[in-house]
Amino acid sequence: MKLAVFGHCAIDSITIAGSNYEQIGGSACYCGITARQFKFDVDLITKFGPDFPKQYLTENKINFPNSESEKNTTKFAISVTGSDRTLKLENECEQIDYSTVDADGHIVSPIYHEITNDVFRKIKNDSTFLFVDPQGFLRQKDSQNNIVLENNNLDLSDVNAIKVNPEEAQQIVNGTHDEMMLALQKKGAEYVLLTNKADVSLLVKDIVYSITLPNKQIHDTTGIGDIFCSAFTCTMLKEKDFLWALCFAGGAAQAALDSKNIGLQKIPKKGTIQTNASYFYNLVKFRDL
Repeated sequence: MKLAVFGHCAIDSITIAGSNYEQIGGSACYCGITARQFKFDVDLITKFGPDFPKQYLTENKINFPNSESEKNTTKFAISVTGSDRTLKLENECEQIDYSTVDADGHIVSPIYHEITNDVFRKIKNDSTFLFVDPQGFLRQKDSQNNIVLENNNLDLSDVNAIKVNPEEAQQIVNGTHDEMMLALQKKGAEYVLLTNKADVSLLVKDIVYSITLPNKQIHDTTGIGDIFCSAFTCTMLKEKDFLWALCFAGGAAQAALDSKNIGLQKIPKKGTIQTNASYFYNLVKFRDL
């Protein structure tokens, strides 16, 4: 099976407890390498500059056609404190060109303005299963280049699944957590995932399914959402079962956090994800909306 991922690779300068780590990242890398753990072929539709170590993608047998840019790679300075983080944009690569990819599923996960509304519309027309993480559609920078979120009336027609946290959801719709999930569903998303720190909810039709990740010490949260998105998408495509997809996504996020590793090193192995997924499957709660 093949997964197409639309989003930028990045170079992240991550600061945790006074220590600084320069890592390659971006949604393209986190989603792509996670999908390789699920034995998917992966095409990245991305852009990166001559400063990006593309051999890392090659070593992971990831395809990245027409991805090289003369502009340097998008770069963030990320400060992590517990489960919270702040981002500052240090460089912005060029926007992604549209190209048709014959894949079983597509993930659209921009990190900062690299996907235009026109490109997004074309992806939706081509995709049979589309997962959207809207973070990069919502991000703006202030006068100091700090990343802030801004309202966006995102068109979610023809979107199969979306993942948001409460702050992101508030930029697209209004209301309580339940009301926002319903509003996102009404805008077109079949599966609505709301991640609120350790609490993960999935709205399908009129039922909310939920799991809670064990509260343990959190180290580097960078890329956890991308790992989650990729695990959900790959499981949905393989198993056609949203409950298993929820549990595999939660299991992947938990395994990445448990690793205590920095950057891409935290992407877990399939076996660890599967063990966690089985644990969560027996603990899923559900309620009517």
